[in-house]
Amino acid sequence: MKKNLQSTFSPRQYMLSRDFEIYYYNDTFEDSHYYGVDSHAHSYYEFYFFLEGNVSININDEILSLKPGDVIVIPPHVQHYAKLLDGKAPYRRFVFWISEEYCNQLLQISSDYVYLMQQVLVTKRYIFHYDVIAFNALQSKVFRLIEEIHSERFGKETQITLCVNDLILHLNRTIYEKEHPKSAHEEQHLYRSLLQFIEDHLDEDLSLDSLSRQFFVSKYHISHVFKDNLGLSVHQFITKKRLAMCRDAILAQTSISEAYLMYGFKDYSSFFRAFKKEYGLSPKEYKELFSREHDDPSVAR
Repeated sequence: MKKNLQSTFSPRQYMLSRDFEIYYYNDTFEDSHYYGVDSHAHSYYEFYFFLEGNVSININDEILSLKPGDVIVIPPHVQHYAKLLDGKAPYRRFVFWISEEYCNQLLQISSDYVYLMQQVLVTKRYIFHYDVIAFNALQSKVFRLIEEIHSERFGKETQITLCVNDLILHLNRTIYEKEHPKSAHEEQHLYRSLLQFIEDHLDEDLSLDSLSRQFFVSKYHISHVFKDNLGLSVHQFITKKRLAMCRDAILAQTSISEAYLMYGFKDYSSFFRAFKKEYGLSPKEYKELFSREHDDPSVAR
């Protein structure tokens, strides 16, 4: 996975950069460049995203087993070290270091940026687990940052800052929402509001990102709401609604070329494929069949 973005392991436990550093490691015990690290503490925050391996972590003399999807937050001056238990399995992780000074700068912008760090300092709880969907989303943000660091594009430094801040805010938001689950009543209200909004805006952008902005909740939360209530993804539900409206418009003598544009399909080929998959006939075949049934009631539906 993204081998060209991997970092060569270094036992160095101090920052060269003033604000942050990020690494993508993939090692085994037998690797000549992997030496492990003894118990240590930093003067900065460490975010450790565990991807794969047979590994335990020791934090203040408490030993904890890790599983893929674990996010570990190590505040400054907390003793810790990771131990590789099985050298045969790849040991993959992201390591993200952020200086206290940079965190303080973000705090001046909004306390939302440091909610997680403050929680860890108060509760002494250092490990948070992400499910597959949430962890994949987190990985995509990490890779976006690493790719930007490796790029030579115009505006690179500005984009890196945006990516770093976005990643930090994302971590804070996802953990906050996990720690503050909405009540069943609130969930149902959100679900009904989403259904109504989609119904009223089928001709507009209904991506998860746009719905997230509209309702001020994460797109991953919206995905879970739909899965829990319908067993469908948001995209599947919207596609079915759009197809039903297109079908009704076509049967009401709206031209096929007008109908698919009226209800949010961007091009005819995607509309055609979706319509045939849903109804077993092309839009033209469906319209002709209905017309024959209307002209001759003896034609079986």
